[in-house]
Amino acid sequence: MKAMILCAGRGERMRPLTDTLPKPLLEVRGKPLLVWHLQRLAKCGFKDVVINIAHLGFKIPEVIGDGSRFGLNITYSDEQDTGALESAGGIIKALPLLGDETFLVLNGDIFCDYDFDLDFDLKDKLAHLILVPNPEHNPDGDFGLEGDLVLNEADEKYTFSGIGYYSPKLFSVLECKKSALAPLLRVAIAKNEVSGELFNKIWHDVGTPQRLEDINR
Repeated sequence: MKAMILCAGRGERMRPLTDTLPKPLLEVRGKPLLVWHLQRLAKCGFKDVVINIAHLGFKIPEVIGDGSRFGLNITYSDEQDTGALESAGGIIKALPLLGDETFLVLNGDIFCDYDFDLDFDLKDKLAHLILVPNPEHNPDGDFGLEGDLVLNEADEKYTFSGIGYYSPKLFSVLECKKSALAPLLRVAIAKNEVSGELFNKIWHDVGTPQRLEDINR
């Protein structure tokens, strides 16, 4: 299985830190967020990783290189000319690099200790989402969960972690343009095509300077 790390966002809420640095290169405990992800992917057995880049994207290959020092083969999907294509658009652009099998996608601006599953089986679903208990900044959550089936509406909702396993079929008929992931997921969820699970360990959305400071502290 290949993995993709979404690293193209502007990081507006992180300004002024992101005026000179892509958000995934911001450091937790002296190590860039992106490096935490790469080391964990390698530990979990992954070999091939795709990273999309846009805002100050040239700085990411300068720091990360080709992945060999992590035991990985890293390929870059470059959105610097078009501007960031958002989550779904970035995945669609990278599909030729991700192949025909199930692939993992994770946000570059989260910090977690989730163990990525190299052999995850989607079975008959188009996606499998990792959900987490709602943080203070998202108290109403995003999706419900009934067994392992993700719901758009439920009495109790959880927050999408930014980690998911996807079939290329979910994206294959879509045009490569700026587009968000959530609307696409909601259509598939309405058709009972998305499974999920609740992850209760370490997970942080590093969305603001204050959150970054809190994690480091």
